[in-house]
Amino acid sequence: MTIHINNLEFFAIVGILKDERTKTQRVVIDCVIEYEKGFIDYADVVSFLKRTMREKEFGLLEDAIVFLAESLKKIYDNIEEIELKITKPDILSDCKVAVSKKFKFC
Repeated sequence: MTIHINNLEFFAIVGILKDERTKTQRVVIDCVIEYEKGFIDYADVVSFLKRTMREKEFGLLEDAIVFLAESLKKIYDNIEEIELKITKPDILSDCKVAVSKKFKFC
């Protein structure tokens, strides 16, 4: 089975620039979760992603992606693969900036 969470959009503090540490900015997460057995509650995954990004106020997107993937694997041990992409669409005026990574747990 594959869960696709696309364009999950919310505001959070994330980044290392001075303004990024004091003001929230728009963040967009795309997540693909592969699993074969059991059940994964995608509504809980969405809540976890938003809550964790808001609470942790990550400095680097890279740190956020690793933390989110490893935490989801601990919550749902039946996850075989996770692909996460975090986009900061408003940080630069002429493009959207994103970081992504695929994790294989099998």
